[in-house]
Amino acid sequence: MSVKAFAAKLFAKRIHAKTQKWANNPIETQQKVFEELIREATQTQFGKDHDFDSIKSHSDFVQKVPVRDYEGLKHYVDKVVKGEENVLWKGKPLYFAKTSGTTSGAKYIPLTKESMPFHIQAARNAILSYIYETGKADFVSGKMIFLQGSPILEEKNGIKLGRLSGIVAHFVPKYLQKNRMPSWETNCIEDWETKVNAIVEETIKENMSVISGIPSWVQMYFEKLKEKANKPVGEIFKNFNLFIYGGVNYEPYRAKFENLIGRKVDSIELFPASEGFFAYQDSQKEKGMLLLLNSGIFYEFIKADEFFTENPKRFTIGEVELGVNYVLIISTNAGLWAYNIGDTIQFTSLKPYRVIVSGRIKHYISAFGEHVIGKEVESALKEAMEGTDVRVNEFTVAPQITPNEGLPYHEWFIEFENEPTNLEDFALKIDAAMRKQNVYYDDLIVGNVLRTLVITKVPKNGFQDYMKSIGKLGGQNKLPRLSNDRKIAQFFEIKE
Repeated sequence: MSVKAFAAKLFAKRIHAKTQKWANNPIETQQKVFEELIREATQTQFGKDHDFDSIKSHSDFVQKVPVRDYEGLKHYVDKVVKGEENVLWKGKPLYFAKTSGTTSGAKYIPLTKESMPFHIQAARNAILSYIYETGKADFVSGKMIFLQGSPILEEKNGIKLGRLSGIVAHFVPKYLQKNRMPSWETNCIEDWETKVNAIVEETIKENMSVISGIPSWVQMYFEKLKEKANKPVGEIFKNFNLFIYGGVNYEPYRAKFENLIGRKVDSIELFPASEGFFAYQDSQKEKGMLLLLNSGIFYEFIKADEFFTENPKRFTIGEVELGVNYVLIISTNAGLWAYNIGDTIQFTSLKPYRVIVSGRIKHYISAFGEHVIGKEVESALKEAMEGTDVRVNEFTVAPQITPNEGLPYHEWFIEFENEPTNLEDFALKIDAAMRKQNVYYDDLIVGNVLRTLVITKVPKNGFQDYMKSIGKLGGQNKLPRLSNDRKIAQFFEIKE
């Protein structure tokens, strides 16, 4: 064992003990975070506008601070962007994480000197949890790659801005710098395809032990590696045994990845966003990711099926239940208050609090009242693929409300790596799995409101072409699993 690996094990033990301390006291931990957030922001413009001086409890907070999304906070954010101080949080932010918005163009998410360290610590602690539980630490001596956005930052009124992954690149600890790939120059390439090709050239002869990124974009990297070397990724990188990912569910990609790699590798799931780093997989044995309750974020949870009703109840950590679909609401030390990030989660454990990401509150299908969410379509596809050699590169689902003939249906656009021998039988398997999970969908099928789902095959690289067409190829961009309209579907209709 190398000195570096030995030191990593000692550090992992120390961090595990610290994690257990707050994880075993969840309600007290969240109350402390809540009180500190209110106290620190009382003299900000937002704090004064919402009478933070009089907030003594969560119920006070609910009365004073309504749930908002980015649009609801935008007039405050605009002031911060213009250079004003003490608006949402004390002083000015260190950075803005710039993301693409749906209705307002670019979104500027503040990152403060209080919030930024937690983004770095959480990613580090995810790896340390893995080392503590498994005892595997030799990988720290190999090369590591993090597929991410460009670290080149712009500046707006004295505040630097860029993609979150690009900002985080400036905070890589010194002890990882020698191990980390790709080079700074390669990381700065903006065009994603050019960048991936450069990464392949740079890494193909290295001792890669850890690879990290959003699965859909890592898949592109693996395909190019395999094509260039004419052998599986696991043979190119004999010591590659750990894949770290976030952003989307890995399960639909797992069979394809194992084929590209040529063997199984361990994986760690992360739940990061520009707005905060919320959770990471702390165990290879337990389902879900540990919700980070001591990271400067106060969490509230609204039941997804009540979210669009008037004044839905906002639950705190001590009030949540297993298996319920909740919209995640956050208040943070970056100045986001009762902020709806758009993600839905479900708890898989309450001791400690672990979650899975079940979808997006805006990414669902309910054209007929079926309330289908991302987790359901991913689980149904996984179930249909079990015991087969079917492999899927990517997929998305949309309703077909006005078919040329017959009843409406859900249309599944799937890019296959290995197609099923009988597409209709495969569609029926997915449909059966969907009906088991979603009683509303089952009722619509039984009641002849919907027919069973239809699969439309997408040509190779079809989804990459789609993402390129909307300027979102690579980086942190993700294809929606579900749409309640046919905007994505229309791209493939036009192609036909």
